Amino acid sequence: MNVLALNAGSSSLKLAVFAIDGARETCVARKEVAHAATGAGALDDATAGLGKIDAVGHRLVHGGPDHSAPVRVDATLRAAFDALVPFAPLHLPAELALLDAASARWPEAPQIACFDTAFHRTMPEVAQRFALPRELFDAGVRRYGFHGLSYEYVVESVGVANLGRAVIAHLGGGASMVAVREGRSVDTTMGLTPAGGLMMGTRPGDLDPGVLLHLMAKPSPDYQSPRHRRQGHRDLETLVNEHSGLLGVSGTTSDMKTLLEESHRDPRAALALEMFCYVARKFVGGLAATLGGIDTLVFTGGIGEHAAPVRERICAGLGHLGVAIDPARNALSERSVSHEPSACRVLVVPTDEERMVARHTARVLG
Repeated sequence: MNVLALNAGSSSLKLAVFAIDGARETCVARKEVAHAATGAGALDDATAGLGKIDAVGHRLVHGGPDHSAPVRVDATLRAAFDALVPFAPLHLPAELALLDAASARWPEAPQIACFDTAFHRTMPEVAQRFALPRELFDAGVRRYGFHGLSYEYVVESVGVANLGRAVIAHLGGGASMVAVREGRSVDTTMGLTPAGGLMMGTRPGDLDPGVLLHLMAKPSPDYQSPRHRRQGHRDLETLVNEHSGLLGVSGTTSDMKTLLEESHRDPRAALALEMFCYVARKFVGGLAATLGGIDTLVFTGGIGEHAAPVRERICAGLGHLGVAIDPARNALSERSVSHEPSACRVLVVPTDEERMVARHTARVLG
């Protein structure tokens, strides 16, 4: 069976084709189309020459309160997905347009929806709840968590028994962490949307809600700059998704490689880098506390897999948890970068969300 896995991002479309025969899976094609159009336009740009497609798996960023596992999409379910758009208005419209386009392109091929939030549905209510009235929780205002497909791949790659009590850090343009016990999510850093938790490339992570209320309020007479005018919904949406995080602090870029290069001569780049590692270190400590200790720390995602200085800076303040890394192994981004012996293993595991989507698709179809 040839499974096409589609992973639509905010500015690109990643796809891969896997030949799956029982437990055997082989990637036969992989592409990424930058700044892809939505729907049929994206598919036209990306799927030429891929050959026979038997099934299509889709990464959907949000499953809302009702979807806790991958599912085969029929007409009724597809119509119900429109109700999920308010949970992720920046992501789901493009992803659903792509699902519609794929259904039209391969009408005989089953379409399987794989939700990035599903992995975290095992979190206890105490971890899912905001300190808000119960009726809001019942209406779906809760902590969902994201990067679930990435975390599932890491758990399967390392193995549940080998992970033990683990914190997995998916660090990239979007960044989050998860606390895992017995292979299941027990807490995570992102909440209702992918804007919360860790500091990210262009997103601020956790904010005092009073900051947003302050920006929405009538401006003080002391505010002279246009940047300090009263902010509307669209202004705030742009601020927290596009102009904050590493970009907002550095004032120049959200690219970690560039910030590492510039940090020696640009104090703003140095501050952005320092803040990113400081916040990440705090969250590792907090998630370790929810687990009652930590056996394994895993780095994945673009920054987690490739930025050795970032891994080193994050781990430098975690000695009290038994974290110690070997500088030579870390510089080479080996799978294990731990200093031996150390109480907590530190691993670097490349993630593969498309492969995880293909696996889920094959499993749903039996």
